[in-house]
Amino acid sequence: MLNFTIGPVMSNDAVRAIGSEQVPYFRTPEFSEIMLQNEQLILKFAKASSESRVAFITGSGTASMESVVMNVLNRQDKAIVVNGGSFGERFVELCQLHQIPHTEIKLDYCQPLTEEHLAPLAGKGYTALLVNMGETSTGVLYDMPMISRFCREQGLLLVVDAISTFLADPFDMDALGADVMITGSQKALACPPGISVIVLSPRALQRVDKNEEKSMYLSLKLALKNGERGQTPWTPAVQTLLQINRRLLEIESQGGVEVEIRRISEQATDFRTKIDNLPLEIANSSPQNGVTPLHPIGISAYDIFTTLKDKYQIWICPNGGELRDHIFRVGHLGALTKDDNTTLIEAMKDMMKRGIIK
Repeated sequence: MLNFTIGPVMSNDAVRAIGSEQVPYFRTPEFSEIMLQNEQLILKFAKASSESRVAFITGSGTASMESVVMNVLNRQDKAIVVNGGSFGERFVELCQLHQIPHTEIKLDYCQPLTEEHLAPLAGKGYTALLVNMGETSTGVLYDMPMISRFCREQGLLLVVDAISTFLADPFDMDALGADVMITGSQKALACPPGISVIVLSPRALQRVDKNEEKSMYLSLKLALKNGERGQTPWTPAVQTLLQINRRLLEIESQGGVEVEIRRISEQATDFRTKIDNLPLEIANSSPQNGVTPLHPIGISAYDIFTTLKDKYQIWICPNGGELRDHIFRVGHLGALTKDDNTTLIEAMKDMMKRGIIK
């Protein structure tokens, strides 16, 4: 199997080897040391301030999105939510569920966010802005410096879902004035799913401290308190946390976050160059490094997904709903090489010869 999805992605041999070991007991000084190291490396790679903290949640990225909405925001807030696809819609649904007053910026699929979308909301008493740095369903990368300027000018708390962009696209949490960053184990960290990560600025930490808790399992107060000693309040996905540690140390030893971002960018550029002679169009003008959204001409996007899976044992990422037949996505995260790109391209060319792709 060759996996070009957006997550889970392919893991390297060292990460996979940890997954084959017996799961160790975790209430030990040794595990605490690993967790404290994980926190410091996440803070370093996110370029967060030294007073920031990290919470490790056993759950998918959505668990951390919900934890942030419950613990950082409250019903006295007035939030702006950028909704450009499935994951922007998820923030909207979470605000609705937890009764956070909000206004939705509804974008068309693959549409970039512009200053014209934000300008009418200036000076209207908003307190927070929630955005998916990369809208994974369409591969759009939003203009974070522009969003940051708006939030600074308006004094807004900035919550960033960087689940598919952390370690793949440039992100400087401190320089952007971002208060929350969320990511997950199964994206550029290239580990199995099961852990999501929340980075909180000092301002976000103050909010967590003063807000009333709404959940036991997703409590950030408990997660942060236990994190002081390198532990979690509940039994975590121990093996995945050990695999995350291996990946973070690997990235550090290979030159750090900039080198990892460059590697993924080069992987994406190589793939996008190789599709020049195929009847495929990149579906937006500002794609993320980690994913290329493609609009096929003359065939259903979903049919390409199923054919590659069933006939070639190659996985790409389909879409559902309105995008099912119009856009598929090719990921560039994880243990992929440029030779793997060639394998995928050759499979698509073979589909053209067979008349599957016109």
